[in-house]
Amino acid sequence: MRCVRCRAELYQTNSAGVDSAVAVAISALVLLLLSNVYPLVALQLNGSVRTTTLIGAALGLYRQGYASIAALVLLTTVLIPLFQILSLLYVLLPLRLNRRAPGQNELFRALTHLRPWAMPEVFMLGALVALVKLAALAEVIPGIALFSYGALMLALSGLASITPTEQFWKWVEGSRA
Repeated sequence: MRCVRCRAELYQTNSAGVDSAVAVAISALVLLLLSNVYPLVALQLNGSVRTTTLIGAALGLYRQGYASIAALVLLTTVLIPLFQILSLLYVLLPLRLNRRAPGQNELFRALTHLRPWAMPEVFMLGALVALVKLAALAEVIPGIALFSYGALMLALSGLASITPTEQFWKWVEGSRA
């Protein structure tokens, strides 16, 4: 983008290619899978060990009567990032082959509206604060999922920076040529 008056450069889209975006999206999908399969954290107290997964944490909130918070945690930490990754792969893989996916424009518009609701960084900050507080009461053993979710947070940030709206539309225009 250039200034209308002086033609100075105001904004330049990322020069990363579709291949880079696909690679980061596949990495993010693997990290999300690891985050949901392995234990998030283990607590050891008086010889008893309790572990939980990301989905298990949301289910625990639901069982304790916090259904709305459980739904929000599940939505913002699992479902929206999963939708974000899968929809980007659905759109980017055909673009890589200079083709168009059916409904790609509408899907990408929906994705741009949902991106702010994927909040892995908020979850990680809350989880780290809770783990520090729990460390005074029990031995806290971070699981593989905690580290993979932290990496997922970075991958989603990278994916958002590689695929801004302007860059996506440039790729779509390039696939029409």
